[in-house]
Amino acid sequence: MHRQRSLRRTRETAATAADVVAVDFAQRTGPVHGGATGMLYGLSDPGVPGDPLVAGARPRTVAQKAPDGDQHPNGDALRIADGFFAAGGEEIVVYMQDVYSNWPYENLGIDDYLAKVGAMVRKVVTERPQDKRKFVWVPFNEPDFIWYEDWSTMKQKFFDDWKAVVERIRSIDPGARIVGPNEAGYNPGRLRDFLTWARDATCGARSYLPDIMAWHELSRDSLAAYRDHYENYRQMERDLGVGPLPITIDEYGNRRDMSVPGQMVQWITMFEDTKVDADMAFWTYAGNLSDHAVRTRQANGAWWLLKWYADLTGQTVRATPPQPGVPDTVQALAAVNPSVRRGTVLVGGGAAPVRLDVSGLDPAIFGKQVDVVVSRTTWTGYEGDALQPPVVAATRTTLRDGTLRVDLPGGDVMAAYRVVIVPASGGAPAAGAPWSVSVEAESATLTSAQAYDQNTTADPQLYATSGKRDVGSMNRAGSAVTFPVTVPRDGRYRLGIFQGANKAPGRHALFVDGALDQIVQYSAGLGWTYRGRTDVEVELTAGVHELSLRAGADGTALLPGSDVTLDKFDLTELTGPERAAYPADEARLSGGAGVTREGRGAAVTLGGAARATFFAAVSEDGYYDLTFSYEAAEAGSLDVRVDGRRIAGLRAVRPGEGASRARVHLPAGVSVVEVGGPAGLRLRGLTTVRAEEADAAVHRIEAEHAQRAGTARVVAVPATSGSNASGGAYVSGLGDGAANTLTLIRPAGFGPGEYVLVAHYANADRNTGHPYNTDVISRFLDITETGGATTRGVFRHSYAWDNFWSQATPLTLTTASGALVLGNATAQAPNLDRLELARLVLEVDNTAK
Repeated sequence: MHRQRSLRRTRETAATAADVVAVDFAQRTGPVHGGATGMLYGLSDPGVPGDPLVAGARPRTVAQKAPDGDQHPNGDALRIADGFFAAGGEEIVVYMQDVYSNWPYENLGIDDYLAKVGAMVRKVVTERPQDKRKFVWVPFNEPDFIWYEDWSTMKQKFFDDWKAVVERIRSIDPGARIVGPNEAGYNPGRLRDFLTWARDATCGARSYLPDIMAWHELSRDSLAAYRDHYENYRQMERDLGVGPLPITIDEYGNRRDMSVPGQMVQWITMFEDTKVDADMAFWTYAGNLSDHAVRTRQANGAWWLLKWYADLTGQTVRATPPQPGVPDTVQALAAVNPSVRRGTVLVGGGAAPVRLDVSGLDPAIFGKQVDVVVSRTTWTGYEGDALQPPVVAATRTTLRDGTLRVDLPGGDVMAAYRVVIVPASGGAPAAGAPWSVSVEAESATLTSAQAYDQNTTADPQLYATSGKRDVGSMNRAGSAVTFPVTVPRDGRYRLGIFQGANKAPGRHALFVDGALDQIVQYSAGLGWTYRGRTDVEVELTAGVHELSLRAGADGTALLPGSDVTLDKFDLTELTGPERAAYPADEARLSGGAGVTREGRGAAVTLGGAARATFFAAVSEDGYYDLTFSYEAAEAGSLDVRVDGRRIAGLRAVRPGEGASRARVHLPAGVSVVEVGGPAGLRLRGLTTVRAEEADAAVHRIEAEHAQRAGTARVVAVPATSGSNASGGAYVSGLGDGAANTLTLIRPAGFGPGEYVLVAHYANADRNTGHPYNTDVISRFLDITETGGATTRGVFRHSYAWDNFWSQATPLTLTTASGALVLGNATAQAPNLDRLELARLVLEVDNTAK
């Protein structure tokens, strides 16, 4: 009854002043294209970002630098290719002028450039003959801004240079595909001149037309103008008798859009509606999925929107928002897949409640009664992790002439919602969102602190800020932000602090009802407005409490690094160990897997090559119980792989209902869980539950207590540092020579088998020459089992040399006790704080119900 009352209140609120979105499932608008979430420099190095994040977002395209290019220290198209294609990527857009080191590009003459063009194309053809067609070439990037800005005097020069570059590319690879002209904005006059010339000029039997049309949409106004640009361009093609060419908008969006679900849904909708590929812009640093990856393999709130979009299959359908083409308003995208009998709506971008008026629900697909499940993802900061989005509403309802009304709550302009509609089966669906409340920092009582405007509407190149204001100047011993909260029950609560630390770790003191509760440790970040989120737990009794974050614990001395900005606070009730359920409808299907909806509810049918893939997210490194529930037609083994590593011993022991559980060490963030099974097995879903007590099986050692060699040295953390180094020290000086190592002795009982090595590391290596991109550099650590193999781990930039993050590296150990030697013979390794060695799997059991 509690859930039903909650839904009733939601409907009443929505009825007062809702934005109405009409979704007609009878009006199909074409196959789901899935091209709207590509990214420019979204990948930097193999493993950065983590492969599960790339696979979950599944960008069709990425735009990366030319092989051996100097524009940025990483993001080389060839180096990231294997991981990108393995994750389902289809096309790498090569920014050829990024071979140059300066921005804007230095102009050394067309002959210099042609030599570089030849070298990079030959390298791809030589090294990737099997998939060279997956690399497409951009001869010029933003020529309306660089080298050819004055069209009245440079038009013919551009035509001549375009001709020369295209000829050079095709002389090496006659089948190469060319992308262009790739201007910084949509310029119809220049574009018409270019297309007319390229149509009429011939290169043997071919014209000089690009194979793929490209331009950029890089302003807030693009949310209003893009559809007109698209229609204007398609009419231009018809007028000139060319095309229609596929289109790639290979840079789009502003800083304030990235990481924000309510903003990103607006861009995704218009690009999917026009069935084009589109790559998010590169505003910060390479390797973070254009601001959607947290650390290396954790997801922020908008990543889940990318994942939801990547999950869409079948046909898109007509979705009509109240204000199409108006920036910063509610927009929607919808799709139907008859084969799995599922309709999906993605919607967000407005502050008001939303009413979905759904029609055209074919009874042959959906039946007479449907289950409607609404999930919500919202902004968690650029560097704030988000677990599986909660189900905020769920109901079973009878259709009336194929129509349905769904009411969504308002109040969060940064949020996006996924509405899933399926035939009713099994038990009625239920919402599962915990109690939570949010407080804006600027609305709190401020002491020796200041609220600052961050108007991202007026300046969309500002980083996103909740409520468009934040609190800073927390630089005096008495600086404090104090606010009341009223909680419903006695218990544990998680306080999520949205904060920005400027390239250094820091600390605040958390007071509860006037008494010091704990010291809050903040991670270093890119800057004061590039938000992360720090979570701490507090014990509260039911009723009103006063929470206060202070720059000093005693009112007289500043805590180290306390000058941290505060944006907002989320207080959420904790009701037990971390748990997430991934039902059958959350699975991606492959190998002929299908979905049935009889009896106990939806299930994935397995057998043979059929596979169900889940993207499971956890908040911290450690052991989790992965439980697979199913109905088996016969006894047989389950083929379960976690991030590609097989979990042996899981099986259906006899026909009928059953469950199999494995206790697996998972890294913080997203893991790919792939499931196969014997013929006729119906997989109902996956559940993950934190098994914190099992972490006692992990072998831990402070890096300063391990065996050091060569230049490896212990660094004591000064009292003035806000570092999170455990034990007050860490080890630096690793790598840059084979002798500079740290050795971890394996404890008794850690024999041959599958392991995970978690290294708490720091790396702040970077270049400093680019005018607006932060050119971060990954470092690598080679982990050699004495008498066995060497595994290379990758360690992303962590913003400060004394700011330690965890990074898990999978290991397969083959000797009985060979020590693990950590180093890097050819380059510097990261600083190390502590190490944790864990068996991948602790236990497995199979239970027949």
